[in-house]
Amino acid sequence: MNTNVKSSLLLLTLLALALPVVAQQARTYDLQQLLKERKFQVYLPNPYPITDARNQKQGISLTGVAWITGEEFSTGTIEVDLKGYDVFQMSFIGVAFHGVDTTTYDLVYFRPFNFRAEDPVRKIHAVQYVSHPDYTWHRLREEQNGLYEKAVTPAPVATDWFHARIEVGATDVKVYVDHATTPSLVVKKLNTRKTGRIGLWNDGVAGMFANLKITRQ
Repeated sequence: MNTNVKSSLLLLTLLALALPVVAQQARTYDLQQLLKERKFQVYLPNPYPITDARNQKQGISLTGVAWITGEEFSTGTIEVDLKGYDVFQMSFIGVAFHGVDTTTYDLVYFRPFNFRAEDPVRKIHAVQYVSHPDYTWHRLREEQNGLYEKAVTPAPVATDWFHARIEVGATDVKVYVDHATTPSLVVKKLNTRKTGRIGLWNDGVAGMFANLKITRQ
């Protein structure tokens, strides 16, 4: 092997070693164990454990936001199984991230009662991204209607468990439902926060959560 070839190979090796490596760290969470260890910070009645033997789900039910104590999240993927109710305007369930406190956080949430609504307007209000306190659903619907909320595809039955995969990048958020290869929602983030607290969120009738998995990048 001549000197030029050796030099080229050495240079390529050094360049490869110098390239940044993006490590993915995946962690699954036993929500009932976190509850036992008091690893949730809540501001409404405490979550309680639930077991759905028919669907082989063990998790928790809650109302409000439950921050996971000591957990920070920047970019990566949040996966969780969720179960709401087919009660009009009374079942809202999702995941909060990049949280500062109970009033400042990003949120992806679902309206299960709209999943299979016959009204086409209601149907496109199935999954929502908001950034509290500045960008509420009401403001986004008035100022940028149809951009930050979409229909869910495939559309689950409102009272069934469904799987959500939320991909949070540096500037965008994508939401996939029930292992679909095409996202139901793709939006740009509405703030410059890069990291923050992560928690489970529910409003209205208490929702159910199971099988939380967080992959950090």
